[in-house]
Amino acid sequence: MEDAKRPLEGIKVLEMATFIAVPAVGRILADLGAEVVKIESAKGDNLRFTAPNEGRPSDPHEDINFDLENSGKKGIVVDLRTDKGREVLFKLLDEADVFLTNWRPQALARKNLTYEDLKGRYPSLVYASLTGYGEKGPDKDLPGFDYTAFFARSGWSGSLYQKGTVPSNLIPAIGDHQGALALTVGVLAALFRAKMTGKGEKVTTNLLHTAVWVQSFQIQGAQYGSEFGGVSYPFDRRDNQLPYQPAVQTKDDRFLQVMGPNFDIYYPLILKAIDREDVLSDPVLSDQKEMIRTGRVGEAYDIIQAGFKAKTAKEWEPILTELDIPFALCQTYDEVINDEQAWANDVFCKVDYPRGEKAMVRPPIDFEETPLPPYEKAPLLGADTVAVLSDLGYTDEEIKSMVDDKTVGVWEEK
Repeated sequence: MEDAKRPLEGIKVLEMATFIAVPAVGRILADLGAEVVKIESAKGDNLRFTAPNEGRPSDPHEDINFDLENSGKKGIVVDLRTDKGREVLFKLLDEADVFLTNWRPQALARKNLTYEDLKGRYPSLVYASLTGYGEKGPDKDLPGFDYTAFFARSGWSGSLYQKGTVPSNLIPAIGDHQGALALTVGVLAALFRAKMTGKGEKVTTNLLHTAVWVQSFQIQGAQYGSEFGGVSYPFDRRDNQLPYQPAVQTKDDRFLQVMGPNFDIYYPLILKAIDREDVLSDPVLSDQKEMIRTGRVGEAYDIIQAGFKAKTAKEWEPILTELDIPFALCQTYDEVINDEQAWANDVFCKVDYPRGEKAMVRPPIDFEETPLPPYEKAPLLGADTVAVLSDLGYTDEEIKSMVDDKTVGVWEEK
């Protein structure tokens, strides 16, 4: 097992992308064994400068979220506006199996780096692109982030909040990581075919499509309106068709998430847990369809909420476990970092930083016969420029000349 090669060893990936979604794809491919070269401008990927947004130190040697998306890559700085810089780009493409980008369509067209521009020269190349809104339609050239294209445009922010309040707090990267997983699947499928047939492919996804797919259960159901008892989003918690689905508050002011999609199985069990089986004698409050039809589902909600308020979260744990009711404590991020179950399944990895050891999250892909890859920190800006150019055949004199005229950049400690 220790001698097992990672699945993508020998595969070369060129990444020309910033922020999160596409770099996350490169990170996953690197973890799977691919050699990933990341091209940045002299200013650097914008993700290098978001630490204040996330309450982290602004320190290139402890940039844990940049490491999250760029672990295991080689990083080079190239000015693609120059002829020499484009030469470097195409030398890298000459060796690449996969090209990753999140540049918008019009920017790629200006640089003659569209799929149509490249496929003749590189017929076996897998060309992978992720944008905010897709590459077709009136909004294809709009800038898109997960807050806008994924959460807002898709209906998430406008639907999934308590009626009468405001859209819920969001965090970065949820949409980006969803999109990254989707694009990774496409890249791997296209790469498999390219290796089998020699024929490359363009693979795309976008944040809007990803978000609609994630919510597709409810988006599709919304077409029926209230005809079959559906609610119009946003709605009040008391109107939920499953009265036990909203999180319940316990005696110690923690929240438990109880779940069970089959009402006839789990509703009686939950009522048994809170010692309110008497409710089942009510012909309406014992029948989900009747509760919805008569508008009494809120009564069942109130009964369940009051019942769970009688005990602490810790006291509920053995009761719900004994009845085999699916539940989980609504943990805070601090608690997640110390979750024994997460550590047991290699969700986290301990990495040393100047300010002490940090728990770093691994991509959610594990193999039985292949050992976990080492958690390598992301390259500092331009850290691998000289080594990569040397591998491409440039002499020391040529590299020095390109550094001097700022065609390429190298890491300099400040």
